[in-house]
Amino acid sequence: MKICMASDFFYPNMGGVEEHIFNLSQCLLARGHKVIVITHSYGDRKGIRYMTNGLKVYYIPIKVFYNQVVLPTMICNIPLLRYILIREQIDIVHGHSAFSTLAHEAMNVAKLLGLRSVFTDHSLFGFADLSAVVTNKFLEISLANCNHCICVSHTGKENTVLRAKVHQDKVSVIPNAVDTAYFTPNPWRRPNDDETINIVVVSRLVYRKGVDLLAGILPKLKHLPNVHFIIGGDGPKRTLLEEIRERNNMQDRVVMLGALEHAKVRDVLIQGHIFLNTSLTEAYCMAIVEAAACGLQVVSTKVGGIPEVLPTSLIILTEPTVESVYRGLCEAIRREKEKKQITRSRYLNGSIDGLVPTPSRTSYTGLCAFERNQIVANLYNWNNVTERTEKVYKTAWQEAPATLESMMKNCLKSGVWPFVLVISLCHLILRFLDWFVPRRNIDLCVAENPFLSSDYDRQTSPEDVLSTTVRKKREKFS
Repeated sequence: MKICMASDFFYPNMGGVEEHIFNLSQCLLARGHKVIVITHSYGDRKGIRYMTNGLKVYYIPIKVFYNQVVLPTMICNIPLLRYILIREQIDIVHGHSAFSTLAHEAMNVAKLLGLRSVFTDHSLFGFADLSAVVTNKFLEISLANCNHCICVSHTGKENTVLRAKVHQDKVSVIPNAVDTAYFTPNPWRRPNDDETINIVVVSRLVYRKGVDLLAGILPKLKHLPNVHFIIGGDGPKRTLLEEIRERNNMQDRVVMLGALEHAKVRDVLIQGHIFLNTSLTEAYCMAIVEAAACGLQVVSTKVGGIPEVLPTSLIILTEPTVESVYRGLCEAIRREKEKKQITRSRYLNGSIDGLVPTPSRTSYTGLCAFERNQIVANLYNWNNVTERTEKVYKTAWQEAPATLESMMKNCLKSGVWPFVLVISLCHLILRFLDWFVPRRNIDLCVAENPFLSSDYDRQTSPEDVLSTTVRKKREKFS
């Protein structure tokens, strides 16, 4: 299959969507598919670039409009998108993120060209505020002609079905995965003393991530001098945390790292004992999975799809209030102290003198860091995610190509009849381009990936590909 990943969010921009697109593309390449990525230019990064294992990325020269998203014109990028899709002989266009204008435009052009389209929704939206109403209506129009949708959690599926009015049979749930070969524990990086407990927070410092809750929790832990915070991330709420830190004289206990590259997130996680997530809305939350893979206890607010991500042995769920999160943190700190005491007693008394009995699972429910990593590895691995995504592609490919009439009828069901004129105009532009730039004059790219030999395809698994990518990342930042 020849697959095109389309999104405004890709490298060098860093985030959960970007990592998902890259890792999924690497696994699909390893399984013999041809994969390209279409995104907008980032500064001087324009034109065609090749990434790991020959992943071809088109950085098309489009100016961003707001928050790294291009202006939603629906027609201005048609000539370039058509040329790329025909040149690469694409079968399926896979759009990512409801916020991405480029993804929706690429899927629209693909349907008018007779291709199939798949969409992955990575976020949750409300129904009340003005921005949510506009976004939901636009998503309803865009997904009216989409062959299949993917959500990262069952809560996300319900949200997408309700706000975009997509039939539930056309929505599949495929969670994100984590590379547990890279996100591995390293207890030696934690503090050497038996008293210090590090709480790690890694997220964008914005309102949606519950930074106001974090600001309310910091003063409550002022009376525990051995509890330290390591906060990674940047955003408009950073000044609030810095103000709270100064006001409570916690400069030596609250470390602000600022923005982090994803390749450096593990180096921060393995320094901690507890990971704190205070999000107010999440469809999946990749951060808590990465933290659990690094062996940290996870304390998180019980919102969105978070309760279905990790088993209860790996996470303490709280309500999105300061008092509830504080109680959850106190419970995690108590467990960590108990584990430290048991470890210290075993070390001092030895394991064969019989002085200290081994605690049973009923009296002590703590898991070691490597047990946590193994649980996450069994739950979320890229091989499983890739296989399930392939099934979605095959289901979409079996459907008949959309006709202009069917696309117009689907758009009319949304109630926004002027969008039918947009579809008609896009169709006319494509017909004009068929005359002005005939398909026979477009040079076609080879279907095979020259970076991967046939022997490599047969002998390399997706996990091996990601492990090779991780090794290259480590060499880069070592």
